[in-house]
Amino acid sequence: MGFSFMPFLSGSLSFERFRVNQFEDGPFGQEHIERMAENVAGRTETANEENVHLGFLGGDHLFDQDFDLAKNIIDDAVHFGVRVDTNQVPSVIKKAWLSMELAALSRENPGGKPTKSQRKEAKEAVEQRCENEAATGKYRKFQQHALLWDCSRDLLYYGGTAGTGSGHCIDLLERVFGIECGHISAGVVAQDWARDNDRYAEMDDVMPASFVTGEAFSGVAWANEHSQSPDFLGNEFLLWLWWMLETETDTIETFDGIEVTLMLAKTLSLECPIGESGKESISAECPVKLPEAMRAIQSGKLPRKTGMTLIREGQQFDLTLQAETFGISGARIHLDEDDDDFGPEDRIEAVRTLSDTIDGLFHTFCDRRTSEAWSADLNGMRGWLAPTQAARKSAA
Repeated sequence: MGFSFMPFLSGSLSFERFRVNQFEDGPFGQEHIERMAENVAGRTETANEENVHLGFLGGDHLFDQDFDLAKNIIDDAVHFGVRVDTNQVPSVIKKAWLSMELAALSRENPGGKPTKSQRKEAKEAVEQRCENEAATGKYRKFQQHALLWDCSRDLLYYGGTAGTGSGHCIDLLERVFGIECGHISAGVVAQDWARDNDRYAEMDDVMPASFVTGEAFSGVAWANEHSQSPDFLGNEFLLWLWWMLETETDTIETFDGIEVTLMLAKTLSLECPIGESGKESISAECPVKLPEAMRAIQSGKLPRKTGMTLIREGQQFDLTLQAETFGISGARIHLDEDDDDFGPEDRIEAVRTLSDTIDGLFHTFCDRRTSEAWSADLNGMRGWLAPTQAARKSAA
């Protein structure tokens, strides 16, 4: 059985996470599989202009309409797809048709300018043409999205970057299963940790830290204006990891007591938090070792995305982490797929382990960020970033 677009079961993967609330039907079972089948992709034709139809996919391919317990439920997680069918004439084509209609109608007019009635006539003609063209299916498009619903943890992994596509998928799931889904960003992870560890008041008081002497700001330029979560902590977390790796150790203990060895590698994106000095992207085997990377954070830039390698209890993960959303991209899970004992359950458990490891490291940072230990860490980071300190290290 092949899962050509199911990255959660094979190959590299990218995902963002959503919390699933109000799923009170008990374990995912046959009745839920039947609901997916009742809302399968392709059941409704997208014949009308600008029509959008959403439906579930069984997982094998773009037109897979088959669902069953053995195929779609593995280790209390449901793997499936959502297909978004659209049938919309591109705006550039509509604009060209309108120009052609106006030119034809106004050819005999003084100066060649169309009248108000001619503009109305041209618009109506284009609308009719769009309807006729849409009915042919010429402009029908399919987009498929991979998802993994981990019922044991009330988590939904969306195989991509959150946006319009994930919005369509969430809309379908909420309508069919009566659930509510909320995006899990760095700030949400921080607030959940604080609530569970009696640090909510301290977390609520956290403001963006100034790591460069003389620099102060109350927010970051890329903050989501619709969110009250402190997503900037994701940026500070990546900088803190960088500092720890450079000055302390390459092995960090997660908040739940697991030792993780890590390295920042391959790619690094930085940006000025107040929007003054722009962005910088660096690609190298170890970008944080390059002088331009150090100059960037000395000037006040913060990491927004970085590649990393994590080793936890002998298991290795290579990935890129987006700081604010905690979105993971290009992740490679190093499992021995030639092992006879390897199976889909191992792959799903590895996805859980990767997710837990990132959160566990971040929880360690949140613990220090909301405790008296943060003062020492902040002073250490400022000293590390001081130009004289960097110059001494370079000379050495």
